[in-house]
Amino acid sequence: MEYAVIFLPLLGTIIGYLSKYFGDLASQLLTTLTVCIAAILSIVIFYNGLVHDNYGNYIIFEWIRSGNFQINWAINIDPLSSIMLVVVTFVSALVHIYSIGYMSHDPFKPRFMSYLSLFTFAMLVLVVSDNFIQLFFGWEGVGLSSYLLIGFWYKKDSANKAAIKAFLVNRIGDFGLAIGIFLIFLYFGTLNYNEVFEQASNFSQNKINFLGLEANLITLISLFLFIGAMGKSAQFFLHTWLPDAMEGPTPVSALIHAATMVTAGVFLVVRCSPIFEYSQFALNVVTIIGMITAFFAATVAIVQNDIKKIIAYSTCSQLGYMFFAAGVGAYNVAMFHLFTHAFFKALLFLGSGSVIHSMNDEQDIRNMGDLWKKMPFTWIAMIVGTLALTGFPFLSGFYSKDAIIEYAYLSQSNIGYIATAVGIITALLTAIYSWRLIFKTFHGRFNNKNISKSKIKESSLSITIPLGILILGSIFSGFLFKDLFIGKTNQEFWASSILILKNFDHSLIPLWILYITPFLVVSAIPLSYYLFLKNPKYLDEIILKNKKIYKFLLNKWYFDEFYDAIFVKPIQKLGSFFWKSGDQKTIDRYGPDGISHLIKIISYRVSKFQTGYLFDYAFVMLIGFSLLLTFLIIK
Repeated sequence: MEYAVIFLPLLGTIIGYLSKYFGDLASQLLTTLTVCIAAILSIVIFYNGLVHDNYGNYIIFEWIRSGNFQINWAINIDPLSSIMLVVVTFVSALVHIYSIGYMSHDPFKPRFMSYLSLFTFAMLVLVVSDNFIQLFFGWEGVGLSSYLLIGFWYKKDSANKAAIKAFLVNRIGDFGLAIGIFLIFLYFGTLNYNEVFEQASNFSQNKINFLGLEANLITLISLFLFIGAMGKSAQFFLHTWLPDAMEGPTPVSALIHAATMVTAGVFLVVRCSPIFEYSQFALNVVTIIGMITAFFAATVAIVQNDIKKIIAYSTCSQLGYMFFAAGVGAYNVAMFHLFTHAFFKALLFLGSGSVIHSMNDEQDIRNMGDLWKKMPFTWIAMIVGTLALTGFPFLSGFYSKDAIIEYAYLSQSNIGYIATAVGIITALLTAIYSWRLIFKTFHGRFNNKNISKSKIKESSLSITIPLGILILGSIFSGFLFKDLFIGKTNQEFWASSILILKNFDHSLIPLWILYITPFLVVSAIPLSYYLFLKNPKYLDEIILKNKKIYKFLLNKWYFDEFYDAIFVKPIQKLGSFFWKSGDQKTIDRYGPDGISHLIKIISYRVSKFQTGYLFDYAFVMLIGFSLLLTFLIIK
């Protein structure tokens, strides 16, 4: 069963590529079927582990052996990986079903389904690994698959650029991860999780010389691992690829940004909790980057107009929540939010895709409006997703997001208190930009001049069925699983996969912490209604008075322009210099171009002797004979 979960998506990948033997529809159905079976088996594995404590490490084959060093291809099933199996395969299965309808008019449907299955396979390889080498293989596989999916519409220049940008920015993070893995191998002598984690405490005080500086070994390893996580999970400084990745088809956005690729970084930090727990400095860095990302992305989302980019920045912000939860030592809470977030963020992405599909690929919310009567089911789905995202009482996000804020406060550290404040402010911003999206898209006046309102209709069943399933997950996943993730018995459940050294005393939580976030979230609804629907002129006046701030946020804090100025343009100038001065004027001039030019001149001069007259040829032969005779005499 465990083997089937991993290799069924790989089988789907192969089927997609062999579509000429199966036909388009058969390829779509078969790839979807393989992932759906994998999702069902993942739920069975999760149930067996939860109820029967049925966990284990299943060796596929020995991969590397050199002396005492051994690495296996393995399927490591523990509480952490079993949860990730459910999240990845379940969301992937729904995205596959959704794609049958959404991509119905695309001429390359089987290739798209094949890429989706390949992405799923790579992510599964990553989460079930029992060593850092297999994790890195899955990590790079996910990066490759994301490149293929983001740039799927390769005839669009913007899609190609977005795919390249995502690939390159992730290479920066991957380089950090690789250095972290090298350091682990160099000092621990192994890359198997269990062996590394058992030794981590022994190295907690070790100092090493790194690039001329003395640094704590565990801190250094943790920071480099976190750089890898920053790239994959689009954290502050390495976040710029995420919004641009919206150039891919909407199912790609849901798969990459809801439950798979972007959560790989959170998974890495949680998986390596036995290392991070011995470096408070590294945990502080994780907390700081996490809370900055949460706030930054929320401020940018509040002014964006592309429906998918708003949700993309929302993803970036929610990932920030997960990281600062891990940073304060509440790894289980980070996983809880990852779990609930998968449902409501997939719901929002697929719901937005339903709108885009019905609006002939329109993505600007300013060109929408008053769609709720035309698309009532999609409207309900987006409302539920929005309520869950904002943490409205008793929906899934309410349990997980509020838990992050509570645990940050319970960490009883200055950085934890700052994270609490940032988390509360960000929750308010999240509610405002989320309701802005709803009111601009589904209410008010219909503003699109390119499509008649009468032609807009609800999406097909292959699109609405996944939405219905995700609605249930967005409503009930928090309530049903809160005790498992963060209840009193959670320590026992997580014991074999997460190390939690901190003690969080829930009796210290003041009442205002419990009530302030829900109060702000609920209050944001009438506030947003007034600003975006009832009296938008008042908002226009505020924007007019704060043009510089509005422009700053609209341009995403000018990060793209900043990176363009300090990295892209200087490298282009340097490349241009070496190309013109080094390649063209030196290598080409004195190399192939110079030699060919010289041969051309010699050939032209020699050709002058070919006159067709016998006496000219006799003269050349005489000269040649004379030179040969002279050479022999001298020798």
